Amino acid sequence: MAAHEGGEHAERAEQRGIGEATLEQLRADVARLSVESMAADPFFMFLEMRRVRDRMHDALDRRMWPRDAAELYFLLGCVNSLMAVAAEDLGYPQAAEELVRAAWAYAVAIDHRPLLGHLRSQLFSIAYWQGRPRQARELAEDGLRYLADGPNAGQLHLKYGRAAARLGDADAARRAIAAAHEARERQYSDDLLQIGGEFSVSRATHHYFAGSVLTELAGAEQDAITELERAVDLYAAGPEPGEQHGYAVVALAHVNLAAARLRAGQLDGASSALEQPLGLPASQRINELLQRLSTVRSELAATIYHGSAQARELDERIEEFGRETIVTGLHGLPGSS
Repeated sequence: MAAHEGGEHAERAEQRGIGEATLEQLRADVARLSVESMAADPFFMFLEMRRVRDRMHDALDRRMWPRDAAELYFLLGCVNSLMAVAAEDLGYPQAAEELVRAAWAYAVAIDHRPLLGHLRSQLFSIAYWQGRPRQARELAEDGLRYLADGPNAGQLHLKYGRAAARLGDADAARRAIAAAHEARERQYSDDLLQIGGEFSVSRATHHYFAGSVLTELAGAEQDAITELERAVDLYAAGPEPGEQHGYAVVALAHVNLAAARLRAGQLDGASSALEQPLGLPASQRINELLQRLSTVRSELAATIYHGSAQARELDERIEEFGRETIVTGLHGLPGSS
């Protein structure tokens, strides 16, 4: 009888409510969404991500093998992370934070350290742009416990450096830039990097983040310009093998370059750098871009530019740009609060 009971239980255990074809499709969907989200409108991408996530939720209700559940947890962590990016782009940082924490729960359940490090990097961005640099610095430091090598570790070092720079610790910021370069050059690979898109940092974006750290440091304008110009040149040359460039980071690199050039007294150079972002359609005028452009307007208000017709015209163009965006359009809908 005991043998029969064991056999019956084993028969139930080998039942599998999800097949390899479904898992492969879900993996392919996550990889596609990760890449497409870098070029597509965030609102429509969010809706598509939610559709894929609903399929995963339905799949979890079926009987499955432990390795199938672990794979679904990983994919759910990824898709919630992608939805958080879209939510933040659309101007909903609280929703983005909630989505990151949902992703965190799945990543913790399977102890997926690369995903845990990536999610700490996401929470850094939310905290930093909500005016919480100390919390942001702690999040980046914690992320480095999970990830020490490769491009995503490099990004965590650079984010730590940016928060340190905002808090006035210039030495820590420069050490972070050096550590980031070293981490990026170390050979490393994981299944998150293999998805690509939002889950991997290109070389151009690495230099954009390094330049962004330097823009926070007094007297480092030329160093910042050098890094940001390198980023812009790499974006113009196109992605390296296995990389993707998103419209958001390209635009933000140009905006940061404009701000650095204005601080260095280079009004013509700043105007030239802003041509790319100011040409974006309303559906791609994301929240972070509007925040960064406000920094450019602050630089244009400096005493050195008082009375400059060129500076006034550039400021007017930025103001006009911010009147019609995906953020203002969505926040104007009933029930959008």
